[in-house]
Amino acid sequence: MASTSYSSTHALSRSEAQAVSTIPWYIWCSVLAVTSAMIGGHWDISWHRSIGRDTFWTPAHIAIYMCGVLAGISCGYLILSTTMNRASALANASVKILGFRGPLGAFIAAWGGVAMLTSAPFDNWWHDAYGLDVKIVSPPHVLLITGIFAVEMGVLVLILSNMNRAGERVKKQYDWLFLYVGAMIVTVLEILLMEYVNRPLLHSSWPYRVTAIFIPVVLAGIWRASGQKYAATIVTGIYSLFIIALILILPLFPAEPKLGPVYQQVNQFIPPAFPTLIILPALCLDLFWQRSRSWNAWLLALVSGILFVGIFLAAEWPFATFLNSPASFNRFFGSGYLDYGMPPNSYFARHLFFMPESAAQFSLAIGLSMLFAAASTRLGFAWGEWMKKIQR
Repeated sequence: MASTSYSSTHALSRSEAQAVSTIPWYIWCSVLAVTSAMIGGHWDISWHRSIGRDTFWTPAHIAIYMCGVLAGISCGYLILSTTMNRASALANASVKILGFRGPLGAFIAAWGGVAMLTSAPFDNWWHDAYGLDVKIVSPPHVLLITGIFAVEMGVLVLILSNMNRAGERVKKQYDWLFLYVGAMIVTVLEILLMEYVNRPLLHSSWPYRVTAIFIPVVLAGIWRASGQKYAATIVTGIYSLFIIALILILPLFPAEPKLGPVYQQVNQFIPPAFPTLIILPALCLDLFWQRSRSWNAWLLALVSGILFVGIFLAAEWPFATFLNSPASFNRFFGSGYLDYGMPPNSYFARHLFFMPESAAQFSLAIGLSMLFAAASTRLGFAWGEWMKKIQR
């Protein structure tokens, strides 16, 4: 198999031009895989909060692991067809790994699918040995989330390699798929951070610190690689709408606890918490980045970090007070839902804030959070520049 690398000046053959003039089935299959994982992930968390864990073969688990299956089908096809067919349309837009050839994104997503499917028996054994999870971040869940993240990153790269070689007519469609997958990356990161950004902690520094580390890198990278001026706003908007949809839909279905102790009466699925207001700093960053393209990269990242944390704190602090008030105990905001295992004397059940820090400690932590956000943003810009050049 020829090892010719693809460059932006390479003249497209007829088959290659056809391959990038429409969105192929394996892209749609990969996007479906990502969506299935995010729906299944939140559904599974709701299942644990509403019912417990009655069996491994729940519909939520099947939805999660369908991501690995669909990623394996689409990316396995890409790798095998490119390796075995010397006349493949992707021959000049592929990399060679361990004797196989295919798009870089296909290899990343395929590895993620294998990691996800490997986590399944590990997770089942973990529950048999230790019972119901008390934390999201358990060893099998870390492996599962790592696999989902790899699938999402692989799909993102797969979309980019096609988008960067596509004509203007189809490029906009790829760009919207790119933003959608970016929103799903934010969603999986928010699942990973769920225990650190829950409502009782929103008047402490922890939620702002962990958000500053993980979210700006995604927003900056997606913005730099996308053709959309409001890429960060669109990404966080899709994420927010996705979570709000789950808040509205999940409680429509009945559920009953099957494990004890049962502290709260539960008759329906418990939805996730209302999404954090990262859309507001994202909008401000979009506006700022449009007007500061000529700035030094490090200065741009520093100001971006200060803006992100400052605006996020200014928006989320009073909103958290609202979420802990009876005014938010409704179907839309969902603050009145409690897990069946939530003790009545907990901060959650009493709708109180847990604030272990002094004012000085909080101020120092927020200052550090701004520096973390600046470093995260700078890394995101570098990642975005790399993504703009992906051709294979």
